[in-house]
Amino acid sequence: MHPLVPAVLAMAATVLASNILVQFLLGEWLTWGALTYPFAFLITDITNRVQGPGAARRVVIAGFVVGVLCSLTAAALGATTLRIAVASGTAFLLAQLLDVQVFDWLRRREWWQAPFLSSLAGSVLDTVLFFTIAFAAFLPADANTGWSNEAVALLGAGPSAPLWASLAVADWGVKLALALLALVPFRLIVRKILLPPA
Repeated sequence: MHPLVPAVLAMAATVLASNILVQFLLGEWLTWGALTYPFAFLITDITNRVQGPGAARRVVIAGFVVGVLCSLTAAALGATTLRIAVASGTAFLLAQLLDVQVFDWLRRREWWQAPFLSSLAGSVLDTVLFFTIAFAAFLPADANTGWSNEAVALLGAGPSAPLWASLAVADWGVKLALALLALVPFRLIVRKILLPPA
């Protein structure tokens, strides 16, 4: 079996699950997909640490292809729009490639810095790109995005902002929390793979 197969399968499963779970609400500000999508950064970072940035980029491309197929299927079924599909694919691809690059720049620092800081940078870019392209008012609204520009209190308690801004802040908060939590499986998995058996 090719050494990238487990990472490609894990990325494909994460992207597929996230594309399905994004259809189901989790409270007012999130979808269930917000809990699965950040694991894409963990998969990319483990691949980068174990097999290098070139292998990590190949895993990202595999995830991107799966994401495009999911988006096309969802659009054909009327579950999403081209605008949201473009936002999703663009955000995934550019954020994951940024993650790979930042990780590579930091790979010789303390073990936790590369995975955490690269996931942090990728998550910021992913959130900004997705929510801006998918929902911001400077692009024409449609039936699937028009609701997102309603002015509400930010996260229900802050200053007035478009609803999509609250969704973005909540989503990024989950990504940040999961980037911190992902340090545990990152450390355990990388040690198991890289340390020779006793």
